[in-house]
Amino acid sequence: MINRTLRTRSARALFEPAQAGALKLANRIVMAPLTRNRAGPGLVPGPFAADYYAQRASAGLIIAEATQVSAQAQGYADTPGCYTDDQVLGWKQVTDAVHARGGTIVVQLWHTGRVSHVSFQKDGQAPVGPSAIRAHTKTFVAGQGFVDVSMPRALETHEIPGIVEDFRHACRCALAAGFDGVEVHGAHGYLLDAFLRDGTNHRTDAYGGTIENRARLLLEVATACAAVTGADRLGVRLSPVSSAGDSHDSDPQALFNHVVERLNLLSLAYLHVVEGETGGARDSIAFDYAALRDRFDGVWMANNGYDRQMAIDAVASGRADLVSFGRLFIANPDLVERLSGNAPLNPLMGQETFYGGGAHGYTDYPTLEQSRASSSVAQKVPA
Repeated sequence: MINRTLRTRSARALFEPAQAGALKLANRIVMAPLTRNRAGPGLVPGPFAADYYAQRASAGLIIAEATQVSAQAQGYADTPGCYTDDQVLGWKQVTDAVHARGGTIVVQLWHTGRVSHVSFQKDGQAPVGPSAIRAHTKTFVAGQGFVDVSMPRALETHEIPGIVEDFRHACRCALAAGFDGVEVHGAHGYLLDAFLRDGTNHRTDAYGGTIENRARLLLEVATACAAVTGADRLGVRLSPVSSAGDSHDSDPQALFNHVVERLNLLSLAYLHVVEGETGGARDSIAFDYAALRDRFDGVWMANNGYDRQMAIDAVASGRADLVSFGRLFIANPDLVERLSGNAPLNPLMGQETFYGGGAHGYTDYPTLEQSRASSSVAQKVPA
């Protein structure tokens, strides 16, 4: 275990520049990856994606939405990929727009694994997972609405190097698309997380059984990605106790203590940790996050339900180096300015705008400047 002494910082540290590996951040406020289901034909980022991300370029770091590493990796409608030439060109428009505004952006790469449906798989084949155990969760299929995910088949041992290669290829594509780095999605019940958990991994080969074996695929993927991007441009996201994607383990503390110790050896740019239930209670299961923090000597990014004061306190105390925000960034493209000035926040538009659709609820949230201008005009209009 690392002998870490938390270093206190000023109360304004959240809004001050930081370094995460090779990534230079204007502040410690991160836009979390947010699935918005607006990809176009060929799973290319949609026509409003460049505007959407550029509007939020004041974030110290943008983590672009979860993005497939292969056709097999898809589990939801209209989520983008990063493995074809057209997808690379689409993402290049996004990264160029963010960089033009001085922003820093990485992409989160995922394989949804068993959280998928036959309609997304080639020739209607079964999705893949560590074991043939169906997830008790749903996905959205065009024309059918929300449906149960399909029964997966267990990946054959000889297929696993192909999964690692898909991540490696997607990393190359991400760099070609102009991303400043990559985040590996190792959370929320998707393929890498499902391999970690004894509730979803019943394998008897080198990728199942012991904690060391169950962690093998995540570590192989992270190592392969680091070889492409450089470890100092690679992050990994974990969700130790979240039940998203029907994820569960009999001893998450021991599991993630081991995972973090092994990831620490890679000298990553950062580790991104979801505390508690994704989008829900932060204390749903007793878990010692400080024990994980003690096992990682790099940049620590905290997530889940943080408000302004919580984030200020976490960074000032040294409990976190960065804090990521999800829904607040949906509704507030200028979230950094609003948090810095303790300004009012926009309310979220209707839930129907979260997933799928066009500009409404995506690129039409007002900034403070726009709100002030509208208010000024309204005051000048005679009664």
